Amino acid sequence: MPLSRLQRVVELPTLPRGCHVITRQLLQQLPELAEFEVGLANLFVQHTSASLTINENASPDVPLDLADSLDRLAPEGNKVQYRHDDEGPDDMPAHVKSSLMGASLTLPIQHGRLALGTWQGIYLNEHRNYGGPRRLVITIQGQRRADGRKYSSYR
Repeated sequence: MPLSRLQRVVELPTLPRGCHVITRQLLQQLPELAEFEVGLANLFVQHTSASLTINENASPDVPLDLADSLDRLAPEGNKVQYRHDDEGPDDMPAHVKSSLMGASLTLPIQHGRLALGTWQGIYLNEHRNYGGPRRLVITIQGQRRADGRKYSSYR
């Protein structure tokens, strides 16, 4: 069976500064994922002050602790003097955090689903105080089911 490709731009609404689990929001906008037997999904955030990562999705403390840790790694305000401060005191720390966390993820696809672990979720990390909507380019490449059917989304 030949490889199939799918690419979609997903826009997420403005989120407050912090780390946000977005797995469900992304999957709702990718119903075609259920057609793929096996493959890879690449997620890329088109912004220099936001990032993507995979982390625990069960405890509400994880996103808070993650954001606090990033703030300690790349502080803003009088604690550090950045040369690039044209867009405000949260801009350069946001670039540092984005570089540390990364702008893309590549995930395996198995039987119509992202092959995430039991407690894993996809995070959008918003590093600006007022970042605005964020665009993600999602590219899927893989083999669709030979019988043309879709896997159930319920498991």
